[in-house]
This record gives sequence, structure tokens and C-alpha cells, in this order.
Amino acid sequence: MINRLMNRIKELEAPIVVGLDPTLKLLPPQLFEASKANFGETAEAVADAFFNYNKGLVDAVADLVPAVKPQIAMYEAFGIPGLEAFKKTVDYCHEKGLVVIGDIKRGDIGSTSEAYALGHLGATELGGTLYYGFDEDFATVNPYLGSDGVKPFIKVCEKEKKGIFVLVKTSNPSSGEFQDRLIDGRPLYEHVGDKVREWGEELMGESYSYVGAVVGATYPEMGKVLRKLMPKTLILVPGYGAQGGKGKDLVHFFNEDGLGAIVNSSRGIIAAYQQEKYSKYGAEGYADAARAAVLDMKADIAEALG
Repeated sequence: MINRLMNRIKELEAPIVVGLDPTLKLLPPQLFEASKANFGETAEAVADAFFNYNKGLVDAVADLVPAVKPQIAMYEAFGIPGLEAFKKTVDYCHEKGLVVIGDIKRGDIGSTSEAYALGHLGATELGGTLYYGFDEDFATVNPYLGSDGVKPFIKVCEKEKKGIFVLVKTSNPSSGEFQDRLIDGRPLYEHVGDKVREWGEELMGESYSYVGAVVGATYPEMGKVLRKLMPKTLILVPGYGAQGGKGKDLVHFFNEDGLGAIVNSSRGIIAAYQQEKYSKYGAEGYADAARAAVLDMKADIAEALG
């Protein structure tokens, strides 16, 4: 899967992933009203609206980007109907030829991590039949519990030819409370970067490892250090757009060949219609606004990379 993702990035000249993180505040009103007409003001109505929202977005951008990243928490907030919308979204994105990164941030003791890995990336055998759960292509993983929590994912990835992105330096303002703490004279995130490189050496694709890293766009200088520390690691870069990251901040996340990173934007794309720059599209044209935002993001990154 890492080879397919890298090939699509090169084909489209778009190291971009669109975060499918719907909320009621971002949802175009007409979609929720239509769903309420069928389901009432219920969790089922929200789930239906979320899926229709995602479908419109995916239809608008599938020819421009290689991947999408649905954040499972937005769906879990509405219980089982929400999770059903998450699964429908994953399946629809696959139908459109997109690589799906499940933003699940899982990581636990060995047996629990194995269950998470099987549920999201692998399969469980039932009566001689393999049952695939959510079936994403990649998943985000929290390494806080150490190798016990990560290696079950690597084992499943090796079997299924799928991948993970390990949280190394996240984009949120308080990430430094733990991640920047000095241990043996180096910040914790560098130690995590060392382990990501080590884990990745066990599972290499053609040019990059199946074990990627998450490094926030809001910390470009740290990204520069981590890029050198993990030369064969694909870096997933959140924090572009709504969180403040710009194309010029991203140069050091990439290798000299212009590869090695994939940049995420969520609200900046899926709710572009709410921005003044794209207000001409209105809520009815939310998908067209998202497409315009992707094209602008692509141009911004290309200009930054020269």
C-alpha cells in the first residue's frame, strides 16, 4: 500500500490528504435538513448527513488527491449510526480509488493493540471466512505504551501490505508538555523518531517504509530535524490551513526529491465554503468550494517546493 500511495502522489503531483472530519458546525445546512426529513432529529439523521457530505466532497476531489483521512472520533460521537457512516465512507472512498488513512490514534497493551489492528487493518476468521472490519489502508497509532502497542500493528501490516503512521510530534499547542521533554539530552519526540525508523526498517516498501510518522506542520524546525532522522519514513503532516500551517512551512518535511511527506487539511477543505475566499460557492456549492481549496493548496505546496 505504501508503494501505491507514493505512486499516486507522484502521478497527481499532489502530496495531499483530505481530512474527512465532519461536525454539525461544518455541515451544510441543507444536508442535515434533508436527512432530518427522513430520520427525524436523531443520530441516524446525523450519520446519514455525514455520509452524504463526505460523498459530495469525495466526488469533487477524488481525481485531485491520492488519499483521504477520516477521523473516527467525529463519527463515534454519534454511536453505532456514526460508526456505520464511517464504514460507508471508507468503502465509498475505496470505490473511488482513494487510499484511506484511518485516523484512529490507537495504541494499547499487546492483545488490545492486536484487536485494534485486526479491526481496522486486518481480518478475523469466523467459521472459515475472513471478516474485515473497517478495512482502512493505513491507521494512525499512539506509541505511548512502547513497542508492545505498536508491533501488533506492524505484524498485521506485514500480512496485509498496509501501513501505519506513528504519532511523533503532533500539531496541537500543548504537545510539548510531554513530547518536548528532554531525555538523555534529547527531546522525547526524537527518541520516538528513532524507534519509528527502527520499526520501519523491518517493513520497507520500494522507497519508503510501511511505518510512517505524524509530525505537525506547526513545528517546521522540529520537522527538519525529524526528516533527517527518518529519511525513509513517509511523514503525515497535519496542521495545514485551519491550524496555521502554510506551504512555506513544509519544505523541510520533504526530501530533496520533493517526496517523503503528505500534508493533511481538514476544515480548510471540507468547510471551505464557510471561508470568505470561497464564499461565492455558498453552502449549496460546498463540494465545488472544496475542490477550489484543494487546487489552491496544491499550488501553494508546489510553489514552496520550487
